[in-house]
Amino acid sequence: VRDLQGPRYVSSAPSGGFAVSEECGDVKVFTGGRELLCSLSSRYGHRFGNPAGLCIDMDGSILVADEQLRTVHLFPERGAPVCVVSGGLRRPAGLACSALGQLFVADAGDNCVKVFKYCVRSP
Repeated sequence: VRDLQGPRYVSSAPSGGFAVSEECGDVKVFTGGRELLCSLSSRYGHRFGNPAGLCIDMDGSILVADEQLRTVHLFPERGAPVCVVSGGLRRPAGLACSALGQLFVADAGDNCVKVFKYCVRSP
């Protein structure tokens, strides 16, 4: 995949596609065939400060850490973005999510990993 603007973090999707955060302040989503599906900034009208780590959960939602804004947003396949972490982060960098709805945030500002529950799945 070429013509990215300072690629930083990449995450694979359960569907076979992937997403990439860029230094220029955007996140691009690609199909399994490496075709550009969308830009999160354009699709959702969202302004990133400095998108960093990202992960894609089992529902296909994309979670993005924003180092500058010190937040984590969830971008669902359908619907509006949701801020799932709005406080307690100093410099969120890496992200990982579990099938149980846990969100792991590597906070480089606190030199630790913080764990959040962002959704509850019914059995």
